[in-house]
Amino acid sequence: MAVHPRRAPRSPLLSSHFPAQAPGRTSRTGTGGSPDPAHGFGLTRFNALSPEAARAVLLHCCGSRRWAHRVAAHRPYPDPGALLAAADEASYDLSQGDLSEALAAECSAELEHGAPYAALLALDAAHAEYERKFGHAFVICLDGHPPEEQADQLLGAIRRRMGHEVDEERSISADELRRVAQARLRDLTRWLTSPDGLTATEIGLFAPVG
Repeated sequence: MAVHPRRAPRSPLLSSHFPAQAPGRTSRTGTGGSPDPAHGFGLTRFNALSPEAARAVLLHCCGSRRWAHRVAAHRPYPDPGALLAAADEASYDLSQGDLSEALAAECSAELEHGAPYAALLALDAAHAEYERKFGHAFVICLDGHPPEEQADQLLGAIRRRMGHEVDEERSISADELRRVAQARLRDLTRWLTSPDGLTATEIGLFAPVG
């Protein structure tokens, strides 16, 4: 969904702030499989965005303003792999302040509608306990995991990571943010393949985060 991460539920796989698919196309979430040639067209549109619009959409992939500025400034990217490599490099170079800013923009992963009520209650309690201990949302990238595994994956990961010291968990969260940003960038280039381009309404959804 193209929304501020604190204002609305996000994808159950924590992979995107963007629509699930561009109109008329089939969405493929995950890291496996052969490359989608349409992503090259989406990358062309991303390269053509104004600096302000590029930073705005990038802030919906990672909430660090420095990260978004850096990835936007290195355009144009010759191929999707170059974009993802630049995003990775920017993620590894986040300062502690940048990381705090990015974590503050996140909200904890949610299960999709229709999940068992008991699982939803357990997950809410686990999120609350995690946030009390660490002071930020629980971040995990489950891109590629089937929906039926979500509850077990989320609850198991939260319970394991609750045993960490703050510094260790912060390091793990930083790596999960990096992986989440990669998944969101793949969704971004997929979404920008819409044959009608970005409408005024869609551009409005990309108001800067923060």
